[in-house]
Amino acid sequence: MKDIGIDVRKPEEECEDVNCPFHGKLPIRGEILEGVVVSDKAPKTVVVLRSYLRKIRKYERFEKRRSKIHAHNPPCINAKVEDVVKIAECRPLSKTKSFVVVEKR
Repeated sequence: MKDIGIDVRKPEEECEDVNCPFHGKLPIRGEILEGVVVSDKAPKTVVVLRSYLRKIRKYERFEKRRSKIHAHNPPCINAKVEDVVKIAECRPLSKTKSFVVVEKR
């Protein structure tokens, strides 16, 4: 198991996935986000709902926003619906996937 360069718990299971940052050859770069898994219906993919605040400078207030991000779900992590996960940016894996799940809480 290799070190991916960020402070996360390493998965206890082993996997043979090429696109796993721990057991494969997928490099991690860029943003690290947290969110809640809202769907795990697609194979090896989860949809993560991320809620955040955005400041409106004109009114000096914050507004609530949310976005859904598709992320690769390696078999060694295997996140399910309602799990709180940490996702990290990686190279594009498909048309919509540019993130990978690195930790399940």
